[in-house]
Amino acid sequence: MKRRNFLRAAVVGAGVTAFGNRLSGAALAAPAQNGPSPYGALQAADANGIRLPAGFTSRVIARSGQKVASTGYTWHSAPDGGAVFADGSGWIYVSNSEITPGGGASAVKFDASGTITGAHRVLANTRQNCAGGKTPWNTWLSCEEIDLGFVYECQPNGPASAAVQRPAMGKFKHEAAAADPVRKAVYLTEDTTDGCFYRFVPTTWGDLSAGTLQVLKAGTATSGSFTWANVPDPDGSPTPTRNQVSGAKRFTGGEGLHYANDTAWFTTKGDNRVWQLNLANSTYELAYDDSLVSPGSAPLTGVDNLTGTSSGDLYVAEDGGNMEICVITPNDIVAPFLRISGQSSSEICGPAFTPAGNRLYFSSQRGTSGSSSGGITYEVTGPFRS
Repeated sequence: MKRRNFLRAAVVGAGVTAFGNRLSGAALAAPAQNGPSPYGALQAADANGIRLPAGFTSRVIARSGQKVASTGYTWHSAPDGGAVFADGSGWIYVSNSEITPGGGASAVKFDASGTITGAHRVLANTRQNCAGGKTPWNTWLSCEEIDLGFVYECQPNGPASAAVQRPAMGKFKHEAAAADPVRKAVYLTEDTTDGCFYRFVPTTWGDLSAGTLQVLKAGTATSGSFTWANVPDPDGSPTPTRNQVSGAKRFTGGEGLHYANDTAWFTTKGDNRVWQLNLANSTYELAYDDSLVSPGSAPLTGVDNLTGTSSGDLYVAEDGGNMEICVITPNDIVAPFLRISGQSSSEICGPAFTPAGNRLYFSSQRGTSGSSSGGITYEVTGPFRS
């Protein structure tokens, strides 16, 4: 296992985000283990039912079925994967809706002070939009988590009519996407018990209308080398994409996905693991496995969406578990960052940071009601590590 060592210097490579873990070096270490959080212990639940470290505060920015602030726009049900986009001196948070029929995605606009200035629909009339990913050209890839599902490319500023279906990226049970501007590829997870890990290589970088879909090939071990093979029929019918290439590596329920600095991290919920791909040398390994945590009980279960920051920290949201977002530090310590109280029938989705890195957005998909109509979207502000 190679320890995740990270640089805090300027990002290298055009189009690479300023946030994300910085892989360098090759010291040996085990997957992440229990340890103290860099932010200290969680405090008592605040007025929103969120337990946070000292110095952090939360606010509710949207509730399913209700108007967003004074915008007049009604927030969608079952908020799921999301991302933040710069917007002049402010920013936009885009969030999927994991329902069928309807689905799609919505956005909330903020000014430089964090005041909500607008909300709107960016994708409509799709199905079970779960996670997705942000592109270097500032579009949102919204993924359908259904058999023969599509990826849709959306404009954060809308309107929904500007969204475009991208069938060349394959038809399968999509979960998340992450763009790699160095290798000019988009990685994709598949949320099935025998799913695969894919990359889409566009014919022209920045244009997702045409290209080659490939699947990762590797052995059955939890570490080793990998290669890529072309998927003969990205349409996935009659043979699913995951069954078209001999030797394609299987992952039990691919979920969240994050890319930075020659590395991709993704979660698999069936075995509560975080995987790490070194894309520069084509090797893979475990960054976290709840069955390998010691001492004590694993703090992170039900792994789902994840994101990263310039400090090299990964933030992994739970689907179930203790309704926590946990942090995995560059020195391989895993600890709770926040916990939502009183919402055990929900899941945490869509963690994403503002460009400045001082605000974190996420949703509780079913809120206190346990229903998709009860989703709540939050903002946490505080002294995040930079």
